[in-house]
Amino acid sequence: MNTMLHLINKSPFEKNSLDSCLRIAQSGSSVLLLEDGVYAAVANAEHAAKVAARVGDLSVYVLGPDVAARGLSDTPLIADITVVDYEGFVDLVAEHDANQSWL
Repeated sequence: MNTMLHLINKSPFEKNSLDSCLRIAQSGSSVLLLEDGVYAAVANAEHAAKVAARVGDLSVYVLGPDVAARGLSDTPLIADITVVDYEGFVDLVAEHDANQSWL
């Protein structure tokens, strides 16, 4: 089985990358929220329900250093999203057969 890692680096408030990814990503795929994409991981935010609805069907990760860089370290994140560091990011890329960057 081919595994896909979807990379979202755009804010869900500025681009529709998140919506497109969540609509198209196949069950069993992984999604990594990084750069401004980390805003999609914030619990109770505008896009939280869409992301939470796919958690479990998709493995969802957020890059911790990007969360911290945006001043969100003390902000609750959506349940069951896994926070990874740069090493974890590299591991995710290595563990998947392919990756898709959503622009």
